[in-house]
Amino acid sequence: MPVYTHGHHDSVLRSHRWRTAENSAAYLLPHLRPTDRLLDVGAGPGTITADLAGRVAEVVATEIGAEELQLSRTTAAERGVTNIEFRVADVHALDFPDDSFDVTHAHQVLQHVADPVQALRELARVTRPGGIVAVRDSDYGGFRWWPAVPALDTWLDLYCTAAHANAGRPDAGRRLLSWAHAAGIADVTATSSTWCYANAEDRAWWGGMWADRILDSAIARQLLDAGAATPEDLQRVSDGWREWAASDDGWLSVLHGEILCRV
Repeated sequence: MPVYTHGHHDSVLRSHRWRTAENSAAYLLPHLRPTDRLLDVGAGPGTITADLAGRVAEVVATEIGAEELQLSRTTAAERGVTNIEFRVADVHALDFPDDSFDVTHAHQVLQHVADPVQALRELARVTRPGGIVAVRDSDYGGFRWWPAVPALDTWLDLYCTAAHANAGRPDAGRRLLSWAHAAGIADVTATSSTWCYANAEDRAWWGGMWADRILDSAIARQLLDAGAATPEDLQRVSDGWREWAASDDGWLSVLHGEILCRV
């Protein structure tokens, strides 16, 4: 199974629970039909999943383990969403027959898997002819911020070190089109979009989330255990995020690559 670099600490889930179909899958929404059966790989806390379930007939949500899957189960139960089936699955070898779904969707997944091309082959395999494979991943090389807080450069270097150690690809966004072609998918529309945090409330949320995450999440444990950072290094990064968040000039943009594939 893939190693999820971020882990599932509360500081990580605060970020993931902010995600909606509108702010994270807008490129896909115009293509959904009320009769569709949709596979959502890597559902996480299930906020996007539950939104998608309101637009289609049925959703199958997968995660890499039962504990991770319980997060999306809880969200669905809290929202009263009843048309989601939950399955533990590995995207490299999906336990579904060919042509099982009208739409397959993965948000922020391929950057974490060992073989993203094989993952796309599997998504295409379980998608019916004429159906859609929809994938969106961030590209850490396209993250931009102001003011130029030096500790945030350190943060980016440390994050990429952790991701690469887990066989992840933090520049996945720019690679999606090439991965789809390598998977044998010819009909691909590639786009990009961003999240942008530039007001006091958004800065406090994003900066505070990362200030906590770099100290307490799986990333912190991994960096410390590997000797890639010291507790003092991580504290400086945390302080840098709070410095950025407190600046009236603070602005940050997160670049994402997106692909819509017709199979």
